[in-house]
Amino acid sequence: MDSMRVFAALILAVSSFLLVEAWMSEHGNDRPEVTNQGLATITDQTEEDDIPKVTVPLEPEALEEESVLPQLSVNSQDKGKKITVKTDVLLVTFNTIGPEIERVELLDHPSKQKKNENFVIFEKTANRFYTAQIGLIGKDLPNHKNSFSTEHSEYLLVDGEDEIQVRFKDEKDGVTVFHVYRFQRNSYVIDITTEIINRRSEALQAHAYYQLVRDDSNPTGTSKMLPTYTGAAVFTEESKYRKVDFSDIEKGSIKYPQKAKDGWIAIIQHYFLGAWLPTNGDSREYFTKMSKSGLFSVGVILPVPVVEVLSQAKVNNRLYVGPQDQDNLSKLSNGLNLTVDYGWLHIIAAPLFKLLKWINSYVGNWGWSIVVLTILIKLLFYPLSAASYRSMARMRVVAPKLQKLKELYGDDKQRMQQEMMSLYKTEQINPLGGCLPILVQIPVFISLYWVLLASVELRYAPFMLWIDDLSAKDPFYVLPLLMGLSMIIQTRLNPTPPDPVQAKIMKIMPIIFSVFFFFFPSGLVLYWLANNILSIAQQWRITSVIEGKTNLNVSK
Repeated sequence: MDSMRVFAALILAVSSFLLVEAWMSEHGNDRPEVTNQGLATITDQTEEDDIPKVTVPLEPEALEEESVLPQLSVNSQDKGKKITVKTDVLLVTFNTIGPEIERVELLDHPSKQKKNENFVIFEKTANRFYTAQIGLIGKDLPNHKNSFSTEHSEYLLVDGEDEIQVRFKDEKDGVTVFHVYRFQRNSYVIDITTEIINRRSEALQAHAYYQLVRDDSNPTGTSKMLPTYTGAAVFTEESKYRKVDFSDIEKGSIKYPQKAKDGWIAIIQHYFLGAWLPTNGDSREYFTKMSKSGLFSVGVILPVPVVEVLSQAKVNNRLYVGPQDQDNLSKLSNGLNLTVDYGWLHIIAAPLFKLLKWINSYVGNWGWSIVVLTILIKLLFYPLSAASYRSMARMRVVAPKLQKLKELYGDDKQRMQQEMMSLYKTEQINPLGGCLPILVQIPVFISLYWVLLASVELRYAPFMLWIDDLSAKDPFYVLPLLMGLSMIIQTRLNPTPPDPVQAKIMKIMPIIFSVFFFFFPSGLVLYWLANNILSIAQQWRITSVIEGKTNLNVSK
């Protein structure tokens, strides 16, 4: 088998893998989708199954079961009041019941549907449910269904200020609880401090829980042709990074350590994430579960120091709601940068992204940075590519002889193979000579594919002319058509397969791939186009030299 056929088979295999992944992401979950009517019911639910339970010992000792499920003091029909907080990067809407963060707009990241609107990551509507909830587990302590009060209904981080704080208060049965949210300038981290003041006649034992509650819908604006992960993820130093699919949560499949003293838990989606980031060293219990209403809870339970009579105690946590900016994520918590999903080739993809970002720091344009990176990769693999193209060039030279063998021994397959091997030996051709170089390069190509697909830096990054978003498809399909044309040119440079069926496949492959690339982000298409142009130049040069030598020998 010649190297072109191997290359075609590998490309088709990769494409099939991506298509199967896309199909599975759309159809792999057999659970029916939550309807609009169902979400309207969820909004008003009063079920207690969404109150986390302490299932492993923490300090202080785990609470008794009857105190884990507090009696609700809020009517389920009470919608609460809306509290808005605006910083330079976030617009957050609270509901005083909880208090619950029920909407978050990222002011520096436009919506994929309308560029003049902000991207909304948290949202509580009839069509979508994704919120952040907190509460206390303990005897008659407020949970995320209790009503809190604040001093103002609007908070704004004005010029000259670096921090703003919002205090939510609940007071009942001798216990005062404050949930204090702190927002800082140019930060997607929300610091949360819960203060408990005990005026009862006995000491209090409590735990604080923090959960992200979400339906399993895919984010709007994602492509069905390019599957990306939407689901939970957890990290501890002991078990490292692990994904927890919504389907596994539904089945009750536990694939992560529940008890730890470090790490974080999150829900990730394409380009963005929400994550609870407790301080390392504090005991905690991670949990994931599915409520009776069909929503998924992902969160952490932290112990509260024993609150003695006429004293107070505090517990702290952090919530990150923002883009998957790898540099910032690495600074916030160890392993948080792994939420940028590079698939199983992360060990190759991560350095590639660092190199791409370094190039962009000088070039200043992500599109041209992709071109420069493609050139560097091509130079790195030049010797391997040259070996592959030399093999193809020699196959082109002997193609007429192979065709003659087919005419002579076409009906005798065994004799045909013997004569072909003899010809390869005489001409000093290794028919598999081009396979190994291609196999070595495939992991790098796939890694770069994931880098260009998963990096939020390319979202709305312009290239030139009509390409104003490298993460979106080419609106006029110029790049895919040019890529298809480059594949046709490459096909002309390759040896014609002796098998007519294979020859026809080689001719229609550029058309098939052009159709695929119609739906790919333009950054990916730009990479393949640049790679094809460089390959054509290299292959043409090598083929010309080898064919020239052959013609010279024939003339002599």
